[in-house]
Parts: sequence; C-alpha cells; structure tokens
Amino acid sequence: MKSPILAAILALGLAAPAAAQDKILNVSYDIARELFEAINPAFAEKWKADTGRDVTIDQSHGGSSKQARAILEGLPADVVTFNQVTDIDVLAEAGMVDENWREAFPNAASPYYSLPAFLVRKDNPKGIEDWDDLVKEGVEVIFPNPKTSGNARYTYLAAYAYALEANGGDQAKAQEFVKQLFANVPVFDQGGRAATVTFAEKGIGDVLITFEAETGGIAAQYADQGLERVTPSLSLYSEFPVAIVTENAERNGSAEVSKSYLDFLYAPEGQKILAEHFYRVHDETAQAAFAANFPEVKLVDVDETFGGWEKIKAEHFAEGGILDTVFVNQ
Repeated sequence: MKSPILAAILALGLAAPAAAQDKILNVSYDIARELFEAINPAFAEKWKADTGRDVTIDQSHGGSSKQARAILEGLPADVVTFNQVTDIDVLAEAGMVDENWREAFPNAASPYYSLPAFLVRKDNPKGIEDWDDLVKEGVEVIFPNPKTSGNARYTYLAAYAYALEANGGDQAKAQEFVKQLFANVPVFDQGGRAATVTFAEKGIGDVLITFEAETGGIAAQYADQGLERVTPSLSLYSEFPVAIVTENAERNGSAEVSKSYLDFLYAPEGQKILAEHFYRVHDETAQAAFAANFPEVKLVDVDETFGGWEKIKAEHFAEGGILDTVFVNQ
C-alpha cells in the first residue's frame, strides 16, 4: 500500500525526474513565418544532439517596429530576429539588449541579408523594370506603412537612394520622387504579410515591393498566378539583425540556448536553409549552390548613402523628419 506522501508525489508526476526542456521565444518580423518554420526544427534537432535536451521555440511575428514596442511593453522575447537595426537599437537604449549587440555576432550581427525588389503580375503588363516605373501615372504600388514596418522603411530608403543617384544627389528631387511613389500606393498595410495578402489574394496593385527573399516565396506560394520577380538596377543592402534580449534571457534562464539558436543562423546548415528561402548569405558554399536565385544588382548601404542609422533616425524617421514630409496626407 502506498503511503499518502508517495501517492501525492506520484499524482504530481514528481516520482521520476522530468526530461530536460528548454524554451525560447523568438520575436521576429512579419514575413518570416515560413523561414523559421524551417529553421526551428533543424535547430531543435542539433540542440538535442549536442546537449541531450529538448527545446521549444515559440514565434511571434509582426511589423518590426511594432514588435520592438511590444517587447518594451512586456512581450517576453528571449531573442529577436528583426529586419531593422533601429528596432534593436530601441531595445538597447532601454537596457533590454546589450549596448554592443552588433559586436556579439559576425557581420555586425546580421547572419543574412536581402534588398527591396519587385513582384509583378503575369507577363508584367505595366512593363515595370526599375524604380522610375513605379511613379508613372496609372501604376498602383503595394508596400506596407513605413511608420510600422521595417520592410517598408527599407523600401522608402531604397527608393530615396535610387532617386539620389538618378538626380546627382539632389535631395529635393529625391523627396519629390518618393512623394510621387507614396501617391501611387492605394492602401498602406501594417506589415509585409498584410501587404502580400492585399496584392496576391485581393488582387490590388500592379507591383508589390518587398524583400527579394519574400518575392521568391510569394511567387512559389501563388504559382497559379504566374507572378514574376523583378530585380531593380539599384537597391539597398538590407541587414537582418539578431540579438539576445539579455534582460529576459537571463531572467528566463535561456541565455545559453538563445545564443546557440542565433549561432545556428551562421552555421552551414542554417545558411543553407536561409539561401533556400531566397535570403542572401555570407557562407560561400551556400552562395554558390543557390547563385541562380540571386541576380546581380548594384547595392548601396546606409552608411555611404545616408551617413548611417543614427543620421537616418534623426533626419528621416524622427517626428517631423523627411519621412513625415513626404508621407503627408497619406
């Protein structure tokens, strides 16, 4: 006959040690669902092989800037995999991410990158090949709201960079170009996923602007529509920065698995999965294997074109900045 104490222990499931279990929450940008559906089980298998422990990886997706605000308001992220450097900077300024987060991982904490590119209707009926085609009368352009989406902020900056180069660095002409582009957008969604639905499912617009990586995935997902990928002549090098949310990870006891999770994105297996999903990577083997996915394009970066992220935040994205000026009445 079991003693009352032993019976109580067995009822609570405490008679035998529970299997070791780790858990993290990855808070990510809006259009990364399919990517991390592929990444997470591959990492979990490696983590189990390396440590003998299981890991549960929960995901949260939304517009990058909106996600950063949610973390500040209490969303318990262990790691962030964003598409906007400034959104991790916001967390660093609040003390939730280490101040030197860009030095914690290679390539300035960006394991992969992409660029704003286009997706057009079958046979490209509007003849859209480059940025200047997007400001023509009668062309409807779809991309999300740059106030809430890191994806859209890169679109805004890429269009601005193109206009600067096309107009010999003339700031006024660049601003007018971007204002014309905004005027051709019939609806501004909150994030990249909603913009995709607007374009691919609701049939609104002649061209969707999103990350090159997403154009490949959307074209495959909606193969019956015959959507076509278009790479512009010039675009902006778009980092996908990652960081451990140190404040939460230390409290949750997840710092070790969080670091290993982000390290996996740099490992050969992680780089291969990223390249399969049309992200440009730094691993030379993965680059060579998927070279056909990545047309040549002139890439400029935020430092050479805009003077860096701090200057961009002050001049373009601050209240009353250039973005507000060209986005007025939208």
